[in-house]
Amino acid sequence: MGEKHRVVILGGGFGGLNAAQKLKRAPVDVTLIDRRNFHLFQPLMYQVATGSLSPGEIAAPLRGVLSRQKNTQVLLGEAADIDPDAKRVILRDGAVFPYDSLIVATGSQTSYYGKEEWREWAPSLKSIEEATAIRHKILYAFECAERSATEQEARAWLTFVIVGAGATGMELAGALAEIANETLKNDFRRINPREARIILMEGGERVLNNFPEDLSSKAEMLVSRLGVDVKKGVMVTCIDADGVTYKSGQESKSLIAKTVLWAGGVTTNLFGRKLAERTKSETDRSGRIKVSPDLTVSGYPDIFIVGDLALSLGEDGKPLPGVAQVAIQGGAYAAKTIRARQKGKKDTKPFHYFNKGDMAVIGRAAAVANIFGFHLAGLFAWLTWLFVHLIYIVEFQSRVLVFVQWGFEYLTFSRGARLITGVAATDSLEKPGAFRDTGDGR
Repeated sequence: MGEKHRVVILGGGFGGLNAAQKLKRAPVDVTLIDRRNFHLFQPLMYQVATGSLSPGEIAAPLRGVLSRQKNTQVLLGEAADIDPDAKRVILRDGAVFPYDSLIVATGSQTSYYGKEEWREWAPSLKSIEEATAIRHKILYAFECAERSATEQEARAWLTFVIVGAGATGMELAGALAEIANETLKNDFRRINPREARIILMEGGERVLNNFPEDLSSKAEMLVSRLGVDVKKGVMVTCIDADGVTYKSGQESKSLIAKTVLWAGGVTTNLFGRKLAERTKSETDRSGRIKVSPDLTVSGYPDIFIVGDLALSLGEDGKPLPGVAQVAIQGGAYAAKTIRARQKGKKDTKPFHYFNKGDMAVIGRAAAVANIFGFHLAGLFAWLTWLFVHLIYIVEFQSRVLVFVQWGFEYLTFSRGARLITGVAATDSLEKPGAFRDTGDGR
């Protein structure tokens, strides 16, 4: 009896993990390789960044999730190169893995549009480390404002700028407003956290650009009601230690802000670029690889690309968005196709994305949702968002913890993970002003 069909899956995100699980009873040997040992529930990353949840509550160890799947091994490593003709993947440490079928689900990385120097001052929200760095920056800003010698200095620390008004930007803005208005309102003696200024900058003409216009305007109304200042049609030209410079029309303006957060676009990672180069594939502006209707690379029917790296077209001819549902369904489709081929079926139906809708949460009991064409806003949309996100969290234990945490937070406005850990670029920027003796013990 010959060797089993070897399936190598690169990436343990939504696409890769779903593909592995769907191959559970298939007569294949599965190797899942990821540079992290955990699956990360990306849609709740902003809750780690704003102190609602701890990292462990939105992450599940890959080995634990797949421990009962006897045909699957999980390995820690990062893909660096590929020889598609010899059917081999080369890892960064030089290890070589041959495959019969390859599923690439390596995701994307944050794009600073060629301005990588901005990363130091404006962290994005793609990894656990970045989420805790954002949490650090937000909480550290209030601490420094409390110690500031002048009102001007305190104002600089209490000015928060979020660049990008997609779902991540909106969620960060809403959570940050709640931190300032409710969570921290009684915690300080010299500053009033409610005086924090939160500015959301968007280059387009409306927030949540991929949502229907009515939901986009409702979302803007909801976030504005929380006290967030929304600036549309602005282009950021510089981010540094002092704040942000941006263009509004033909006019250039500067904003003094010690805390800038990046919720801009995404681009492909290094392995994605290497894969496109080796397979001579067509890519779009952000580096996504154009795939065939069956999610394979042109000329290489044994290489599937799912999730953020795939440029796949929907029924309307438009590229599918880089969201969790597309990755989940793509991973399941790739696994189903491999299983069908193992049974000798050569003709498989093209990938069809079933759009279950889009959701974005803006704050407490406030969200917008477009589900099967029904437009929801407010409390009902928020409850739907809660339910859907609890369902998709991988581990049951995490679901319970998150549910309890959310319930406690809803009743008390408390955020249990308000820890300042690690370091940020702004930490040693300048020594906060010394306390002034006002004679009243303050």
